Amino acid sequence: MPDLSPNAHAMHRKKLPIGIQTFRKMREDDYYYVDKTALALRLIEEGSHFFLSRPRRFGKSLFLDMLGELFAGSEALFQGLYAHDRWDWSLAYPVIRVSFAEGVLHDRATLDRRIRAILRENADNLGIACRDPDDIPTCFGELIRRAHAATGQRVVVLVDEYDKPILDNISNPGIAREMRDGLRNLYSVIKGQDAHIRFAFLTGVSKFSKVSLFSGLNNLRDITVSPAYSALCGYTEADVDSVFAPELEGLDRQQIRDWYNGYNWTGEAVYNPFDLLLLFEERQFRPYWFETGTPTFLIDVLTERGYFTPDLSAVHASESLLSTFDVDQMPSEALLWQTGYLTFRGQRQTGARIEYTLTEPNLEVRSALHDALLKRLMGESMRAERTESRLFDRLTANDFPGLEAHFNQLYASIPADWYRNNPIARYEGYYASVFYSHFAALGLDITLEDASSHGRLDMAVRFNGQIYLFEFKVVELTPEGQALQQIKDRGYADKYRAEGLPIHLIGVEFSREQRSVVGFAVESLASSRPAAALEVR
Repeated sequence: MPDLSPNAHAMHRKKLPIGIQTFRKMREDDYYYVDKTALALRLIEEGSHFFLSRPRRFGKSLFLDMLGELFAGSEALFQGLYAHDRWDWSLAYPVIRVSFAEGVLHDRATLDRRIRAILRENADNLGIACRDPDDIPTCFGELIRRAHAATGQRVVVLVDEYDKPILDNISNPGIAREMRDGLRNLYSVIKGQDAHIRFAFLTGVSKFSKVSLFSGLNNLRDITVSPAYSALCGYTEADVDSVFAPELEGLDRQQIRDWYNGYNWTGEAVYNPFDLLLLFEERQFRPYWFETGTPTFLIDVLTERGYFTPDLSAVHASESLLSTFDVDQMPSEALLWQTGYLTFRGQRQTGARIEYTLTEPNLEVRSALHDALLKRLMGESMRAERTESRLFDRLTANDFPGLEAHFNQLYASIPADWYRNNPIARYEGYYASVFYSHFAALGLDITLEDASSHGRLDMAVRFNGQIYLFEFKVVELTPEGQALQQIKDRGYADKYRAEGLPIHLIGVEFSREQRSVVGFAVESLASSRPAAALEVR
């Protein structure tokens, strides 16, 4: 076995563990490994039953596998890691592993067959046979009790992707409920066998209601938003600069932060491991995580509900709302947060409740999510991509007449059925929603509702060494000039003048009846001095 100490290979590049979820393989085959064993020991010292929700591809499976090897007493794998000199290697605990990561299950009978197969595999590993292998809860409980009796040590139960059979069928509520009931049949055993369990850890993507899924398993401590465990999965800034130092050469460190950092569960922020590993492999900035399986269901839900996309920059939600997630009740905010498209930026106590502020975590998510929404909105991916490319060209050239024509074409390209079927079309916010997503899809530097002493500007964009200030108004049929006038009357440009950049004031007026831009008035300020005004009608 190679030297596994963290400093042994500090000066040379190791293998990138892309897609590797096996702790033993990473440690034995000279892959980079970020040491999470200090957090593992803290968990074990603090309690015995835990639950953690994290988005896909954040390293949940690897952490569980490490826990399994720790409890099994695989000392050689932990050489040089924090836990090695702090763990009693003379003890080995029986470990039961349950994972629904592989495959897609579409009915209750198939789920039950999979569970029986999982229990059979664990029985073989433990050298124990169930008396009635067809009875799922009876067999599971028997495995736990008999493993304890055979080894003299209480059992460790590790459940990975506990919710995947439900999420794979979430667009079919009837099947999703069947899956929920089948999983409840399994998980309820953990509560009843508490006397025989040393440690239990369940992970998944979503926080389904404990009442609906765990049926009395109320001794699970949910550490999803515990500040101390915010970095349990993912890479911290320190991890990137130390463990992955050999990979950073030739890459812009700030650009890495802007693209991939920012996921936060009320503690230390982390990077998505999958993004960073592929960046180090490919040496190109791309939305790697987003491209690997953004659920169509999420885009469908946001579009069907007419979600006001500017709200994604600053969502306010209570703790209870974020935890209100079940087959029959999925608030948009909870869905976005649990799948990783929103993350925490702050919190405050409001009386007896905790209110969180959430936003898109980074450039990758903001750009790719709005790109997907815009494509769904327009109904044709290639047409949406062409419009984004044209927007970039118009901004680069400061072609304001072309920019007005561009947005007229954009709104004209949205199918009429979408207006008839979508309730957001009845609200003024619809126009700003489309406008904002179009800019956000390019990954531009955007600030929404930027506050000043005079009020709140709708949207500010910094691009190509210039500043664009937008105000939106909805009119009946003809332009009224109110949008641009409001920018001027309220002095929205004042707070930007100190930057010494050209500033463009842009008032955009939408016609509710014509479903198009009818007023596009621009006034450009060269640095801090007003220049000639340009008004486009």
